[in-house]
Amino acid sequence: MIRFLIADDHAVIRLGLIQILSEAFPDSQFGEAHNARQIFEKVQEQTWDLVILDISLPDKSGLDVLKQLKSLYPGLSIFILSVYREEEYAIRVLKAGASGYLSKDGAPEELVKAAKKILAGGKYVSPSLGERLAFELEKGEDAHRTLSDREYQVMLMIASGKSVTEIANDLCLSVQSISTYHSRVFEKMGFKNNVELIRYVIDHKLE
Repeated sequence: MIRFLIADDHAVIRLGLIQILSEAFPDSQFGEAHNARQIFEKVQEQTWDLVILDISLPDKSGLDVLKQLKSLYPGLSIFILSVYREEEYAIRVLKAGASGYLSKDGAPEELVKAAKKILAGGKYVSPSLGERLAFELEKGEDAHRTLSDREYQVMLMIASGKSVTEIANDLCLSVQSISTYHSRVFEKMGFKNNVELIRYVIDHKLE
């Protein structure tokens, strides 16, 4: 019996994933978690063959959850499924120990293909991402790769038009902490204002 833990804060998404996977893996068992606290509780309660994790959780960054889980349970297979563009976040989650990454607009059969490959002991990236990774290796690192995961997350949220207060609320952090991340982004990237930040995000197709 294959055990899947579906971690997403939207019940409709969890139900849809269970339906897709149950058709491909008929004898599977499924667990659900809608926030980071529930994820850790479920992982402590029993063993899972594959955790399907969303980056955006209401109480903690999915990236932070990924790192903590891999630290506590190095052998745990974790697959990231997110609304964010795979070209950027996939690199970060793979470095953090994820077994694969897929954006939520991917086809159901791609999810099944990814699950089968990971359960067989492999890692999964889409063909388009594989080409992108090869291209990135050839041209070297872009400046934004020097940012920490949190700094990068804050940069994208600023580019989306969110205020420091809104970002603080979304990430459950203080306004002062977000202001510090904001300053670090500007210092590392050499931005003079938010217009330059937004232009960089657009030019590098990070939005």
